[in-house]
Amino acid sequence: MKNKLQLHGFNNLTKSLSFNIYDVCYAPAEQQQAYIEYIDEAYNADRLTQILKDVADIIGAQILNIAHQDYDPQGASVTMLISEGDVMPPASMNSQTPGPLPDTVLAHLDKSHITVHTYPESHPDNGISTFRADIDVSTCGRISPLKALNYLIHSFESDIVIMDYRVRGFTRDITGKKHYIDHNITSIQNYIAKDTQELYQMIDVNVYQENIFHTKMMLKEFELENYLFEKESNLNDLQKAEIEKKLQTEVTEIFYGHNYRRKKIKVAD
Repeated sequence: MKNKLQLHGFNNLTKSLSFNIYDVCYAPAEQQQAYIEYIDEAYNADRLTQILKDVADIIGAQILNIAHQDYDPQGASVTMLISEGDVMPPASMNSQTPGPLPDTVLAHLDKSHITVHTYPESHPDNGISTFRADIDVSTCGRISPLKALNYLIHSFESDIVIMDYRVRGFTRDITGKKHYIDHNITSIQNYIAKDTQELYQMIDVNVYQENIFHTKMMLKEFELENYLFEKESNLNDLQKAEIEKKLQTEVTEIFYGHNYRRKKIKVAD
């Protein structure tokens, strides 16, 4: 579709990116409270607000209003209303290329909102703790929130990333013809930097005729030390093997979206 499409009135397309990250950690019972406190401090409402402000800067949006809240016993939320900035979007805005990293920011966003909610939680008895952050970037207009994706992936410690992108509604050109999407897209993966892609196993489930795109990412390399809340733990080889199995099961279950159950062995009479 041509970049200079002449529209009848405003661009009424709504483009929504839902971005879920999971950070998995091993913190046994005596460490779980410390883990929750660490996560609540590392990703409190102030820190999340700053991340969303950075996203607004990346996409050139004007912040209209911010509401943020820390919760008891854990978790936080931030909602940010935004509007279109004064700078026109560059011609490359809708190109299928990665957005900027945290140290290089230039983009544009039309009016809408950005939200983030966090969900720290722990398994009741096996020491596995999983932190989840849900982020939604929704735009109404010419540009796609996918340009903020690369920055968001690098803003969190992401073992698993699950992304959904959808274009809703339609906009009309000056002849009255409806347009249900105004940019080419074949995969969310095209908006992720190559060095990041190399770190993850990635799966796409796309419904092109409905303008629905879904991508899941899971880290390829597993190093136990990266998953231990207390890095200097005195664990023997057997304990390490058991913990590693628990962690890998947790990550795999989240990635594929279902629980794995051990087969019961029947004992002969």
